[in-house]
Amino acid sequence: MAAEQRDNWSSEAYQNAASFVPKLATKVMQWLDPQKDDVILDVGCGDGVLNVEMARVVAQGSGRIHGIDSSPAMIAAAQKAAESAALADRCTFEVLDATALVSTPSLQQGKFTKAFSNAALHWILRPERTREDVFRGVREAVAPGGAFVFEMGGLGNVCEVRAALLSAVGRRVGLARAQEADPWFFPDEDWVRQVMEERVGGWKVERAEREWRPTRADKGGVEGWVRLMAKNWFEILPEAEREECIREVVEVLEIAQRQPSGGHSFNYVRLRVFARRV
Repeated sequence: MAAEQRDNWSSEAYQNAASFVPKLATKVMQWLDPQKDDVILDVGCGDGVLNVEMARVVAQGSGRIHGIDSSPAMIAAAQKAAESAALADRCTFEVLDATALVSTPSLQQGKFTKAFSNAALHWILRPERTREDVFRGVREAVAPGGAFVFEMGGLGNVCEVRAALLSAVGRRVGLARAQEADPWFFPDEDWVRQVMEERVGGWKVERAEREWRPTRADKGGVEGWVRLMAKNWFEILPEAEREECIREVVEVLEIAQRQPSGGHSFNYVRLRVFARRV
């Protein structure tokens, strides 16, 4: 259970470095198309911004939202957001790692009409041994005919960031160890179809696409993003070397990602999928 692990997330730091994540979810939300009677499972719900948006729709009918996330800090922020919007009766939240969904009987009863995930699966699917379990867990949570709509980092996502991190961290501890510290998994459409339809089964991928979406750095700039999103990379270094390595990575990226008109941008590549349980 993720609740037994150290929580690497902070809602405040996330808002400073990556508040654009839920704001850029327009297309995947269109694919999800929440309806007033939908019962939706949000896998990796984060700070609840999108849950509140969905809850405003289901509040018009009998629907509800249940969000899970491995971060207690994010779940606390999501609960607060729902309460502030007076939608707590339509939103429930639970500290739960998505890899444990398959062994959580209360969520394996096929009672959700839809499942949803935004900007979370590239973290959740990083451990290869539990990737299939994630899709099995979501499959058993969703009723037959129900949909799983998700967006995540796709093949090629933030490639300049990964190159800078592999170079700076790898030079200090070796490339193999740096690769092990990489917390992200960015697949393509073919991988998703193979895993969901063939290896796991019970899914039909009806639509899948990758989109290059350059994204301007948030108010925290390149450094804020690196300190939050790439934290795992630096934790394998001796503490005395971390700040030097962070500065090196940030200096490189501030050159590589500089926009001629000012500011910096990240080369985001998003993988968007609509799959149906068969």
